[in-house]
Amino acid sequence: MTTPASTKQRLIIIGNGMVGHHLVEQLVEQGALERYQVTVFGEERYLAYDRVHLSEYFSGRDADSLALSTADYYAEHGIELRLNEAVFALDREVNEVVTDQDRYPYDRVVLATGSFPFVPPIPGNDRDGCLVYRTLDDLDAIRDAAEHANTGVVVGGGLLGLEAANALRGLNLDTAVVEFAPRLMPMQVDSEGGELLREKIESLGVQVLTERATQRIEDGDTARHRMVFQDDKILETDLIVFSAGIRPRDELARDSGLEIGERGGVVIDDQCLTSDPQILAIGEVALWNQSIFGLVAPGYQMAKAALATLMGGETRFQGADMSTKLKLLGVDVGSIGDAHGNQNPGARNFRYLDQIKQQYRKLVVSSDGKQLLGAMLVGDNSVFDTLMQYYDNGLELPEDPASLILPSSEGAPALGPDALPETATICSCHNVTKGDICASIDAGAVDLGTVKVDTKASSGCGGCAALLKSVVDHELTARGVEVDQSICEHFHYTRQELYDIVRVEGIKTFSELIKKHGHGLGCDICKPAVASILASCFNEPITDAAHIPLQDTNDTFMANMQKNGTYSVVPRIAGGEITPDKLIVLGQVAQKYDLYTKVTGGQRIDLFGARLEDLPDIWSALIEAGFETGHAYGKSLRTVKSCVGSTWCRYGVQDSVGMAIRLENRYKGLRSPHKIKFGVSGCTRECAEAQSKDIGVIATEHGWNLYVCGNGGMRPRHAELFATDLDDDQLFSTIDRFLMFYVRTADRLQRTSVWRENLEGGLDYLKEVILNDSLGLGDELERQMQTVVDTYKCEWADAINDPEKLKRFRSFVNDERPDPDIIFTSERGQLRPA
Repeated sequence: MTTPASTKQRLIIIGNGMVGHHLVEQLVEQGALERYQVTVFGEERYLAYDRVHLSEYFSGRDADSLALSTADYYAEHGIELRLNEAVFALDREVNEVVTDQDRYPYDRVVLATGSFPFVPPIPGNDRDGCLVYRTLDDLDAIRDAAEHANTGVVVGGGLLGLEAANALRGLNLDTAVVEFAPRLMPMQVDSEGGELLREKIESLGVQVLTERATQRIEDGDTARHRMVFQDDKILETDLIVFSAGIRPRDELARDSGLEIGERGGVVIDDQCLTSDPQILAIGEVALWNQSIFGLVAPGYQMAKAALATLMGGETRFQGADMSTKLKLLGVDVGSIGDAHGNQNPGARNFRYLDQIKQQYRKLVVSSDGKQLLGAMLVGDNSVFDTLMQYYDNGLELPEDPASLILPSSEGAPALGPDALPETATICSCHNVTKGDICASIDAGAVDLGTVKVDTKASSGCGGCAALLKSVVDHELTARGVEVDQSICEHFHYTRQELYDIVRVEGIKTFSELIKKHGHGLGCDICKPAVASILASCFNEPITDAAHIPLQDTNDTFMANMQKNGTYSVVPRIAGGEITPDKLIVLGQVAQKYDLYTKVTGGQRIDLFGARLEDLPDIWSALIEAGFETGHAYGKSLRTVKSCVGSTWCRYGVQDSVGMAIRLENRYKGLRSPHKIKFGVSGCTRECAEAQSKDIGVIATEHGWNLYVCGNGGMRPRHAELFATDLDDDQLFSTIDRFLMFYVRTADRLQRTSVWRENLEGGLDYLKEVILNDSLGLGDELERQMQTVVDTYKCEWADAINDPEKLKRFRSFVNDERPDPDIIFTSERGQLRPA
C-alpha cells in the first residue's frame, strides 16, 4: 500500500552529485519513499555523473555515458528532480528553501552541495583563459580554450592537478604543472616518492615546477599569459587551469546560521546532523571531527548514516580511511593509512627503491613489526590490495615485513580469500565486507552477477573487481557450489576446453562446433572466442564466408572503428624501421583520403578517419608500396618495439632492430586470447621498454635475455625474467613454445600477465613446461607455431582480391553514396571528428 503524498514528510536534497545521488538510491532501496516525499535540486544542467572518471570526457565519453542514472529512474520512484535550479537561500524560520524560481517547504533537508575548486588569490587569476577543473561545463570550457592554444599550465600538483594535467596533455597541449610544495602530491608521497613521481611524469613530456608561488598573471610576449613567480622567474602559456584543492560549498549553511568550521565546512555529528536537527549534511560540504573527506567512499558512508538518521536506524558515521589507489598520467600511486609514518610514535619503516624500473615502495609498521600502519607506492600498485587487507583488518605481518614490497616476494605468504576475516572490506566505495558477500551467497546468490546486484560491490570505481571475483569463487567453492567457468550459456566449456575440442577433433567451423558440443545460435562472447581459436589452430582467413559472422566489427572490416563511424588504417612497420619511399607513400595516401595522421608509441603510423567504402582502395595503395596489415584491429601480435641497437647506438651490444624485425615477421598474424606486444632492447638501458611487454627481449654480450608476461595499460605489470643468454635459435624456439602454450591454456580476453598470475604453479611451473619440457609438448608447440608461420597471408590482400568480400565495404546496401552523418572539423591542420 502506497502512503498518500499528503501524509509524507517533505525531504529536500540539495545537490545531485555522486553522494547526493547515492543517498537517493539508498532512499529507494530501503523503502524510505513510503515516509518521505523527495525533491532533489541540482545546480548543474546534467544529471548526477561519475566524477571519478571525469577525465575520460576528453577521450570520447559524454555526459550520458558518465551519468549515474536517468531522469526516468527519478520519475519512476516519484522523486521530483529539479536540475539547473540552484538553491540560494535556506530559510530556517519558515522551513523553506529558496531558488530563483520558487520557494519550497521542507520537513528535513540534506545538504549535499559538495565543494568548489580553490583558486589562489593571484592578481590576474580571472583573465580569459584562466579556468578551473571540476564540472563537465568546466571541461567544455577547457576544450574550447585548447582549440586556440599550444601550451597549458595546471596550478596545483595534487591528485586533481595531475588529473587536469593529463586532460591538457590529452588535448595535445605542451603541459606544465606548477606546485607550491617541494614535491608533487605532498599529502600522499614523501620526498623519495615525490622525486620518482616527478621523474616519471617528466618522462611523459610534462614539465614539473615545484616550490613555485605565482605572484601575478599578466600579458605574455610569446603566449597569452605570463606567470611571474616569487623569484621573478616567469613561465608563459596560452591556458591556465587552477586545480589547487577544494573548498566546501557551505555558503547556504553559513548564510542560514548553521555552525561552520573555522576553515569551512558544515559541522556534523555521527548522525550527519548539523546544528539544526532538521538539517543534515553529507559529502565534501560536511565537517566531521574537524575533517573534510575529499573522496567518494566516505561520502557514500555518510549517505548511509544520513539514511539511518532519517529512518530511525542505528548506523553512524565513524570516519573513513583515506587510503587511495590512483593512476595519474599513467603512473601508479598508492597511499595507505599513515603513509608518512608521522602519526604513530615509534613506527618503523621499510623502503624499496628501484630507479631503473622506477618503482618506490614504503611500509610503515608498528615498533614490534607485527602491524601495518601505512604504506606508500609509486610506479607499481600491484601489491596495493594485499597491503590494504593487512592494514584494514589488522592482520599480523609476516616475520619479514619487507618481503611484502621486495621484488618476486618469495618470502611473503599468499593472502588469499580464505585468509581474510569476515570484516575485511572488499569494496570501499560501498563499504561491502567479505561478510556481506558471504551473506549474499548464503541467501541464494550462486554467481558473481547476483552478488554484485545484492551488495553493490564493484559498482563504484571498479578497483575491487578482481578481489571480489576471487572471494566469490572461493566462497562458492567452499560451500560445495560448482563455480561455472563456462565461456557462455551456449557452451558448457571453458575457452581452454573448447580449444582442445577444436584441435583434437579438427573442427574448422563454428556451426560444426556448436552442433556437436553446444546449443542455440551463439552470442557475442562465444563467437569471437571460437573465431580466435579457429584462427590459432588453422590460420584460415578470418574473412572467409564461414568465419566472417563470428567476427566483431573491427575484425570484420580489418580496421578499428572510431567514435564517428570511420576507421583507422594501421600498416605494419616491422621493428619501427621504414624507408623514405614508404614514408612518402603514407603521406600521399593520407593526403588523398583526408586522413588524420599520428605516430604511435608502438613505432607505427596510424591513419584515422577512413570511410568504410575507401578502405579497399587505401589498402591497395599501401600493398602496392610493400605494406601489409598491421593487425591493429585483432587479438594478435600488434607491434615489436625496438631501439636502434648496436647498429647506431654506442651502448648497444646486439642488433635489436634486426631481431625485432625477425620476431615481428615470424609472429605476425598469430591469433591469441588477447593482443600481444613485444619489445627488443639492444642493451640493459632498456630504451624499448621491453620489460613492460608480453614478450621482452634484452640484449646481453652473450645473447638475449627473455622476459615474459608484462603489460602496460590500466593495470601495468613488469615482465619477469624467464631465460638468460639465449642464442637466436633458442630465443625463437622458447618464444614459440611460450606463445602456443598461452594460446592453448589462457581464458578469453586474458592478457599474458593475468594468465601468468592465475597459472597454478606460477613462473616456476611455466619454466618447467617451456624450458624443461616437463609435459613433453615442446616439439608439438613448435610445430604448431611453424604451421601458423607457413600459412600466413595478409588479410587486407586476401580481401581486395575477392569480389565477394569487397561487397561488405559499403555504408549502405542499396546506395553507393558515403555516409552523410560523418562530419569532420579541423584541428591543428588535420581533420578530427566533429
